[in-house]
Amino acid sequence: MTLIPGFLLALGLALAGQFLSELVGEDMMGMPKSPVSPIMMAILLGILVRNLLPVPALLEPGIRFGLVHVLRLGIVLLGIRLSLGEVGEIGLKSLPVIIGAVAAALVIVAYLAKRLGMSGKLGTLIAVGTSICGATAIVATAPTIAAKDNEVSYAVACVTLFGVVAMLVYPFAGHYIFGGDTFAAGLFLGTSVHETAQVAGAGLVYQQYYGEPAALDVATVTKLVRNLGMIIVIPLMCVLYHRNHSDGEEHPSWYSMIPLFIVGFACMSLLRTIGDMGDRPFGLLSEDQWQWLVGQTKSAAELLLAIAMASVGLGTKLKDLVAIGLKPLGVGLFSALLVGAVSIGLISLFY
Repeated sequence: MTLIPGFLLALGLALAGQFLSELVGEDMMGMPKSPVSPIMMAILLGILVRNLLPVPALLEPGIRFGLVHVLRLGIVLLGIRLSLGEVGEIGLKSLPVIIGAVAAALVIVAYLAKRLGMSGKLGTLIAVGTSICGATAIVATAPTIAAKDNEVSYAVACVTLFGVVAMLVYPFAGHYIFGGDTFAAGLFLGTSVHETAQVAGAGLVYQQYYGEPAALDVATVTKLVRNLGMIIVIPLMCVLYHRNHSDGEEHPSWYSMIPLFIVGFACMSLLRTIGDMGDRPFGLLSEDQWQWLVGQTKSAAELLLAIAMASVGLGTKLKDLVAIGLKPLGVGLFSALLVGAVSIGLISLFY
């Protein structure tokens, strides 16, 4: 029951975003399809509510539920959009860009943080969060390098701030830079935006503004492949730290670092692959029934992601970001720009 109030608030903001999108774009501007993204409206509404109004502690569990569990379920359901063959093709194509962006952030950002006199642990957390998967990678890496609580908080705040900015700006930048190339734009979003939630939001904004759902598919698959970098990077950080520090703690197993929603996404893609085989999916449904089911699942995924995006806004506390200090913010900004620049350069080179 404690989840319901916060969840209902996020749901209400998601629906309000859809309403305002149609009101501004269709009713006020007179366009057949609104140029204002419902996802962007939901995010902005969430930020406004969090920072302009008192948000009771009663709402926090539901907001967190929307940001974590609803998001993951939405990503799992997105798997119905692609067959396994398409997922594999996108994943293989994205690997050179992912590897280049992750490596650049880990090496250069950690070095810059050291040169600026910042804690090496804080620099490492910002680098890992920017290059792989935001707060998830930061929280998973922190224990392996014995990071302090305030270092974790600073790193998460940096990644949150610049990730939200990227989520709102990069869909338009990607469309302009790559001349409307949907695959390149989706690859850019998937490799340069920090959090999984933010990538999903950026992909949805691109889809809604430019009518290209393939960009969301490419961005999502690229981000899920990028998330798997935790399997390599976190043990590497652990080894490098414990080479000079011996605390006797047991290190996490590699398989415990694989997010389960990635497995769920693959299972939904497998379901789509099997369902598309033959004239009678699973021997039970007609082709029309199967396509209806696929369409409804896609719609459910987008609604869940809209709720998660409203939760992202509700979880963004501007006053906490202001209190970070200039050096971590500067490194966070540089890290975000670096990953974006490397992504653009590699995409232009390989594609």
